[in-house]
Amino acid sequence: MTTPKVKICGLSTPEAMDVALENGADFIGLVFFEPSPRNVTIAQAQALAEQARGRSKIVALTVDATDELLLEIASKVQPDYIQAHGSETPERIAEIKKKTGLPIIKAIKVRDRADVSKADAFKDIADIILFDSKAPDDKLNALPGGNGISFDWSLLASANPPDNFMLSGGLDVSNVVQAVIETDAGIFDVSTGVETSPGEKDLAAIKNFIVAMRNAG
Repeated sequence: MTTPKVKICGLSTPEAMDVALENGADFIGLVFFEPSPRNVTIAQAQALAEQARGRSKIVALTVDATDELLLEIASKVQPDYIQAHGSETPERIAEIKKKTGLPIIKAIKVRDRADVSKADAFKDIADIILFDSKAPDDKLNALPGGNGISFDWSLLASANPPDNFMLSGGLDVSNVVQAVIETDAGIFDVSTGVETSPGEKDLAAIKNFIVAMRNAG
């Protein structure tokens, strides 16, 4: 079994970044979406990215971002990946890739098997497919991601997902071992599951999540 990789997303402080890096996070995520409690400014992101550069892959999470924002992120933050977590079409992903020159992680929000199959349209253009949970229709103020809920992982096996996909949605130290066992995900992505409150990272939880996942792998 290939050792799975881990992404700690929504980092916004040097202290949380330090813990993620010291414990060997393979990817770190910086959120550029103002409604999110994990949102960072370009200036914050520059400092955090420099902290991580050369030690972890830097992912800039965006949601239906404008060309202006994407180009500013690409030039000033210089991430390794752009994560498209909105309603971007395959055509838009191709545009983002061309304009920024960066590889793309495309998020697919899942509630049922039909949602998983939507990944097919992105397989040839996105570099990594991320399966995340679709928020319930009745959840007030739901974010595009980071809602702390999971979906039925068995849907992935029946829908022939792309190789080395990323799994997100409701992961934490209590279920990540099961997630590793039950899915063929190459990368496990956590944000809410290592927080004490929205946007407030729990330093011990970051370490414990990475350790649990490594042990499972």
